[in-house]
Amino acid sequence: MQSGYTCLRCLNTLQSGATLSRLSRGFGSFQNSRWISTPGKQPTKRTRGSDNSHSRRTASSLGYQGQYAKNEPVEVRSPPGLASTPPPEVVGRVLLQPDNLFHTFSNSPSPEIRRRAALIKSHAYCPHPSHRQTRLVEGPNDPEARKTTNHSSQPPAHVRFECPDCGIPVSCSEEHWADDYESHLEICDTLREINEDDHDLRSGRFFPEFEYPGPQMEEALVNMTNWDTYLYSREFKAINEARSMRQATRLLTYPVTIGSVLHELSPYSIRRGGRLTTEGLKSLSALRYTLHPPKSGAGLDIKGLRPNPPPARIFILGARAESSLPREVWVQLSHMFPRATFHLIFIGPESMTNRDSEFPLPQRTPRNPFGAIVEDRISQQMKISTYVEYYHTLHQAGLFYPYDPYFDCFVLFHPGLGHPASSHEWEETVPQLLETKVPIICTGYTEWDMQRDRNWVEEKVGGEVDLLMEPGENRFRSLRWDLNDLDPSDISCGNWGIWAFRGKRYETTRRDVE
Repeated sequence: MQSGYTCLRCLNTLQSGATLSRLSRGFGSFQNSRWISTPGKQPTKRTRGSDNSHSRRTASSLGYQGQYAKNEPVEVRSPPGLASTPPPEVVGRVLLQPDNLFHTFSNSPSPEIRRRAALIKSHAYCPHPSHRQTRLVEGPNDPEARKTTNHSSQPPAHVRFECPDCGIPVSCSEEHWADDYESHLEICDTLREINEDDHDLRSGRFFPEFEYPGPQMEEALVNMTNWDTYLYSREFKAINEARSMRQATRLLTYPVTIGSVLHELSPYSIRRGGRLTTEGLKSLSALRYTLHPPKSGAGLDIKGLRPNPPPARIFILGARAESSLPREVWVQLSHMFPRATFHLIFIGPESMTNRDSEFPLPQRTPRNPFGAIVEDRISQQMKISTYVEYYHTLHQAGLFYPYDPYFDCFVLFHPGLGHPASSHEWEETVPQLLETKVPIICTGYTEWDMQRDRNWVEEKVGGEVDLLMEPGENRFRSLRWDLNDLDPSDISCGNWGIWAFRGKRYETTRRDVE
């Protein structure tokens, strides 16, 4: 043990003391290890396999089914005078085993899920056809279309009965659940999967699927065929369980969806079934030229100085949950383009929702008129800015002018362009997006949601739009399904579909006059 931190008398006591024999291993080894205590076993030490600049998640101890993790004594005590961080204490937290993840929402060991059950019961309505409609029908597959508008039918009723197979409130009574069981059976298995995935996130286990690899050598190409080939070629830790795969893709779908379209090895092409149009190839080729530059011979000395191009700007409009993703998730986008730099710009009135404790909104001053929040220490290749404002306000102020099709791109994650509740917010924005003549990538929760957005765009500005990518299923959609708390029969997955468009370009032709 090094004696630079304590006196010789304390050093001799620590080296000869039987009660503190663990400290003979050195304080440095404790900093690079993780201690895990399991019931009935001695504490074991797991050494970190690789150094990672991002924050590492601490491993929680696993208990038996139905047990509560009590306060565990500190296994290693540092010598007096040394600054140390005590291990986190877990008080009264329910720890669930992989074979004990199914619980009804109302009887869940997680207080958060119990509150969610109360929210569903107070807002969601029973989908049985004997009830009257509670809203406008949005499509042919909408469960609300089975109901009638006849006043002789039963009035709307909130859901109260939880299906014993999926554990989610789906009907107002057991009689209506049994009578409409054939219709519920179409989504019952998926609802049970959602139930278990939600409990898995709150089980207290360690999540190795949320540890992301760093940059890799340029010669190791990324395979963008599907999720399996991407994770393997990017050297992610092996994910051998379907549930862990669903949890991992729920976050990675946002950066990888963007990268799958912009990458030179994109699975979308102009070949038959590739869904990319001729105009789409023109727009994406300009961006790929910037994102995959040739080697310039730059070095660390004076002779190696080379001019660097500006970063590629990706405007993410209507940002909600994607703006609050862990930053190491977005850094995965820059790892797909090792020679390029990125500037992610989140724009939308909800881009900072529930993040006040993380980044308090700055005051709007003459130097910062729109209250921008700039994170310029994400990585050497990425910078993130957030604007809690509508895009058309920033566009009219000329904040981002000029736009360059070689460096700029717009991304709209589940924008709801054609949704009755949000379409009015896009009527002023979409024409301004078309003026920029840069690619606009859109995603949708479902096929119906995506097609509704396309129909709205064609209805509003159909003659001024060039289709870049045909609507279809996203190869890097989230594999985890999500539940709509206001309608349990409405299930969807993040970024299920993807398509792209751009403002129409008019090319002038020259005619020789005789």
